[in-house]
Amino acid sequence: MAENYKLWGGRFEASLEKWVEEFGASISFDQKMAEQDLTGSLAHVTMLGETGIISKVEAQQIKSGLEDLLIDYKNGQLTFDVTNEDIHMNIEALLTAKIGPVAGKLHTARSRNDQVATDMHLYLKMKLGEVLAKLSNLRQVLVDLAEKHVETLMPGYTHL
Repeated sequence: MAENYKLWGGRFEASLEKWVEEFGASISFDQKMAEQDLTGSLAHVTMLGETGIISKVEAQQIKSGLEDLLIDYKNGQLTFDVTNEDIHMNIEALLTAKIGPVAGKLHTARSRNDQVATDMHLYLKMKLGEVLAKLSNLRQVLVDLAEKHVETLMPGYTHL
C-alpha cells in the first residue's frame, strides 16, 4: 500500500491539511488493538492459504511478515503514523514495507467492518479478564473492610 493512501480519496485532487488528517485519525487510541489486529490477520491469512483463495506460498509470506510485526510490536519497535489513520492501515503499510505488494492480498475475502469487529472482540475479551480480576479484588477489599468494621455504628438516613 502506498504511504498516505486514503480509502476515500479517489475523487479528491488536493491533499488534506494536517489538522484535518489528525482530527480524522484514530491511531492515537486504536493502536492499543495492534496485537489483536495482527492476531486476527494471522488467523485470516491462514484460512486464505488453507482454502486455496491465495497460494500457500503467498499465505506463508504474509504470515511471516505478520509474525515479524507481532514480535516487533511486543518489543516496542513499531511506530504508527497518523497519516495512515487507523491501526488497520498502519499494519498494512508496515506489512507492505516488510514483504512488498503481496501484503495487499491479506484483505481478500474480509471487509474492514469484519476486521474492526474481530479486533474489537479480541481486545474486549482480553480486557474483560483484567476488569473481572480488578472487580474480584475490589469485592475482597470491601468484604475485608466490612469484617474489620462489623461493630462500627453508622447512622442511617432515609432521605438526603
